[in-house]
Amino acid sequence: IAVAQGVLKESPVGLEVPQSSSGSGTTGYRSAKYTPAEWFSNYHSILQQAGTDHHEAQSIQRESRTLYQDTEEATLKTQTEGTRLLGERLQDIHYWKSELQRHIDHLLTDTETLLALKTRLEKALDATETPYAITTDNLNCRTRRLGPDLVQDRVEEELIKEVDLIRSVQDLLKRTTAQVVTQIKLNREAKHMLELDWSDKYQAYSFDDHCGRHSNRSPDTKHHPVCNRSSWMKFSQDNLNKPCRRNSCLCVRLLVEQVLQDTTEDLRVQCSKVDQAFSQRCVELVQAKTQLEMKLTETLEQIGVQERNILVLQKAINNKEAPLRVAQSRLYLRSLRPNMELCRDEPQLSLEGEVRQIDATLTSLNQQLSEARSSLSHLEESRMALEKDINCKTHSLFIDRDKCMTHRKRYPTVSTLSGY
Repeated sequence: IAVAQGVLKESPVGLEVPQSSSGSGTTGYRSAKYTPAEWFSNYHSILQQAGTDHHEAQSIQRESRTLYQDTEEATLKTQTEGTRLLGERLQDIHYWKSELQRHIDHLLTDTETLLALKTRLEKALDATETPYAITTDNLNCRTRRLGPDLVQDRVEEELIKEVDLIRSVQDLLKRTTAQVVTQIKLNREAKHMLELDWSDKYQAYSFDDHCGRHSNRSPDTKHHPVCNRSSWMKFSQDNLNKPCRRNSCLCVRLLVEQVLQDTTEDLRVQCSKVDQAFSQRCVELVQAKTQLEMKLTETLEQIGVQERNILVLQKAINNKEAPLRVAQSRLYLRSLRPNMELCRDEPQLSLEGEVRQIDATLTSLNQQLSEARSSLSHLEESRMALEKDINCKTHSLFIDRDKCMTHRKRYPTVSTLSGY
């Protein structure tokens, strides 16, 4: 039709348009016309090209059907695998969320236990103030002992040891309390990190659960950029395995229990030693006071006997005055005899012997009286020394037994020193 109408279309095979025949006689009939051979060649080329396009279309259709089937199967398989992986992921998240919750609960329990131990340590530290005040008061009271009783005895040595022990216990309790406070802070920080991780996993579980419910018919799906997954499990595992977890808490708890037990035992043992030393000292003071009182009684008896002895000696001396005056008077009168009558006869010799005897007796009596008075003076000095020492012992016994030992009855019990 295109040839008959004289319209020349571009050949699909790139045929050249033939030139029109020359000659003036054919002008108007052969202008822009093809030859039959060209006509046959043209439509055969069209048929050939159409056949080629037809085969190519069929091949593309077969490949499309194959590709569609393959991609549909692959897409379905990938989606099924993704759903399966989402399910496994939900199980993993649930597992780690449960582990995190378990560790959070353990941290809460451990922190509450540590807070209770911290309270016990603080109470135990406060409880040491009572024995410290008792011990220092005992030392101050014992400085008021008198005279020879102001000695550095076993009681004072044990009291000084007790003061040093209480100070050491107080320092140890303060250091242990600081360790507990540090561990509580670490526990709270770890709990905060675990709670953040748990919250992230809770949200991730919700998102993945929502993802698992999506299907090809879900109306709320749309395109989103894809994120990469890295170190997810390691992050949670590292959070759970940090060094401030249960092992550290357990070590601190055991340390606190051991410190409280040891300090309580040490304080009570030292308290028993001090009480024993006080008891022994009181026994010694009572024994010494008893011996002194017995000796004082004997001394007082001796003083009484000596005073009576002095009175007897004085009376004996006084009794010799009259015989001495008589003998001397007789000798004087006999010395007035005249002439030959003034002789040393037997009466004269007897009187002279009597005077000498009385003088010797008086000398002996006076010497004995002097010795008796000196002995009485010594006895009085002994009495005063005994009374003074008895007063010292009584005062020391009052300090040690009535004040110190009575005060020590307020010493804290084992439960109080343990922080309960």
